[in-house]
Amino acid sequence: MGVYFNPRNESFTQAKNSRIYIDKTGLIQELNMRLSTEDKCIAVSHARRFGKSHAAGMIDAYYSLGCDSTKLFENTEIAKCADFKKYMNQYNVIHLDISSVWDFHKEDLIEAIHERVCEDFQKEYGETLNYKKELYLLLQEIYSRTTIPFVIIIDEWDCVIRNSQNQDLVHKYLQFLHSLFKSEESKSFLALAYITGILPIKKIVDESALNNFDEFTMLNSSPITEYYGFTESEVRTLCEQYNMDFETTKAWYNGYLIDGMHMYNPNSVSMAMKKRGFSSYWKNTSSFASINTFINMNYAGLKKDVLTMLAGGKVRVNTLTFQNDFSTIASKDDALTALIHLGYLGYDADRNSAYIPNYEVATAFDAALQIGAWGEIARTISQCDELLLATIDGEAEKVAELVELAHETYTSVLNYNDENSLSCVLTMAYFTAPGYYEIIREHPAGKGYADFIFKPRANAGWRPAMVVELKYNQSADTAIRQIKEKRYQGALSGYSDKILLVGINYDAEGKDKKHHTCVIEEYRE
Repeated sequence: MGVYFNPRNESFTQAKNSRIYIDKTGLIQELNMRLSTEDKCIAVSHARRFGKSHAAGMIDAYYSLGCDSTKLFENTEIAKCADFKKYMNQYNVIHLDISSVWDFHKEDLIEAIHERVCEDFQKEYGETLNYKKELYLLLQEIYSRTTIPFVIIIDEWDCVIRNSQNQDLVHKYLQFLHSLFKSEESKSFLALAYITGILPIKKIVDESALNNFDEFTMLNSSPITEYYGFTESEVRTLCEQYNMDFETTKAWYNGYLIDGMHMYNPNSVSMAMKKRGFSSYWKNTSSFASINTFINMNYAGLKKDVLTMLAGGKVRVNTLTFQNDFSTIASKDDALTALIHLGYLGYDADRNSAYIPNYEVATAFDAALQIGAWGEIARTISQCDELLLATIDGEAEKVAELVELAHETYTSVLNYNDENSLSCVLTMAYFTAPGYYEIIREHPAGKGYADFIFKPRANAGWRPAMVVELKYNQSADTAIRQIKEKRYQGALSGYSDKILLVGINYDAEGKDKKHHTCVIEEYRE
């Protein structure tokens, strides 16, 4: 029993003892089918905080000879399988977190890994092994003595590839991985390899260390998609348990469409449940830096695509050109694909399109813009809260002024000149509103379709329901009259004692000139 060799089951025990635990042990059934087969090597490349390390701890607990996990797996999904005890605690396990070693040993990374694992070997085998041998040869020798194969788990395997500019070190590291996973010796001692990272495996010329791995990414994870992130049914159950509004949770943390499944960020959902509140629990300094790195790249069409997504749209993206390397971004498509793998964009495989998946990620983009090079757009977004409050307070002139400012700002990137385009501007202008409202464009209501319906969420508090109607080269009064005549406010029946009717008109006064007017009335049922 050791830290790196045959670890105990503390990690999984802690996970199971946590206030929020979702059973993902069904993954083990998939792994069991791969044991000692040609499919024994899998690489899971997902965004941070999507359960990769949780799964690694679970794999430790299930396979490691360093513990007895019989009671730990009682009443779990894998326990329903007839042969689940057949493989439990029957393997020599090596578990490495490369990022933790890399933090202290960069140039001597391989030597540090060797030293740490061998210290654990010495506890078990004393001086009966020749510790000067390379690690894979030691594994072969142990296997020859015990006939017990190895399960090798490597967390954050790609941190060297992502962070090192030392190509000699990268080459040495890949040779090390080759010895563990593709050498002649590994064909006998290796039962299963499970490696995790952020990026898919980079195809390096003349390197074949990992080309025998099945890859599971944010683009395609079938058939193990449901084991990384929370599914919609799991989140719904948590909302019932913690008395949290499901629709609001969905707006904040849903949106990752992977293999047709709606997946939620598990860390953020768990934090929302435990803190009994909705916030951006994922954003941090590195998030801002990552987003800024890619959205500030000077590729034609990138800025327009980012604004389109911020306005709630989707943009086409070719993910096939990406070289799985942050240092070789060569196009707009590469930049967007990198953001998909980082979890800052969702991906619709049916439409080959990228989009901002939820409100939490939208706020991360907002924060990133504030410290980036998009000064004018960032300033406009920063006034979104002011616009929402002005609307709620009935300050029609202020609303018209702020919408006009937003229109002018976004026209510098996108071409807006009609009522439909003004809808896109409004989506951006009310950028922060989805934190409190379900905003529906072209909502069937009364005798037609309302341009915008603002339905208060459970956390909206004192904020009223609203109907917003847009006009182009007409008048704001005309917009209000249409709301009343067609009874668009009927779509909000029961949502609030107070409903605001908001009419906004855009007049084009010659080339590149825009003038907006607004009328706000209160409607009471």
